[in-house]
Amino acid sequence: MAGLDRLQLRLASAADSERIARLHADSWRRHYRGAYSDAFLDGDVGADRRAVWARRLQKPDAESATIIAEEKGGSLVGFVHVVFDDDPTWGALIDNIHVAGERQRGGVGTRLMAAAAEAVIERRAPGGLYLWVLEQNVAARAFYEARGGRFAERAPVDAPGGVPARLNGSPLKMRYVWPEPALLQRHP
Repeated sequence: MAGLDRLQLRLASAADSERIARLHADSWRRHYRGAYSDAFLDGDVGADRRAVWARRLQKPDAESATIIAEEKGGSLVGFVHVVFDDDPTWGALIDNIHVAGERQRGGVGTRLMAAAAEAVIERRAPGGLYLWVLEQNVAARAFYEARGGRFAERAPVDAPGGVPARLNGSPLKMRYVWPEPALLQRHP
C-alpha cells in the first residue's frame, strides 16, 4: 500500500467544499454512467455537487462528519461523509465515500472506512453502520464485502437532487451493513 505513510486524515472544513465536489463529480462520472443520465454526468453534475458540499460544510453539525484523506502537501485523494443516527435499524449512514481514480486499490478507501467506523464508535452512536451502492458498481461491492459488509436489501436509486431526468431508467442500489462498526477498524 505505497503512499499510505504520506496520507493524512482530518475533518473537512468549508474551505474544502470545492475540491470535495470536484472529486465527487469525477467519481460519479467514472462509476455511475449507465445509472445516471449522460446529460447530467456530462453537464450539471459539477454544479450539483458544489451546491451539496457548500451546504454540508458551511455549518458543520454534530449529526454528521466529513473526513478527508490528503497526501502530505494537501492533495485530496479521498473523502467519506457519515451521518450519525440515520436509521433506527441500521445505524449510521456512510452517505459518500470516494477515492481519486489514481489512488484506488491502494488502501485509501480502507483507511476512510476505518475512520468512519471510529467516528461512529467515538460518538457512541447506537446501532451499526451502513451504506448504499449502485448495483452496477461491482468493484465497490467487492470492496465492501472484503471489509465484512453484508448485503441486506435492494431498492430503487434516488434521483440526484430529486430530479428524475438525472436517472437513466430505473437503476437499483444495494444496502451493505456492518452491525459492529469496529469490524472496519480491523482490516489492513
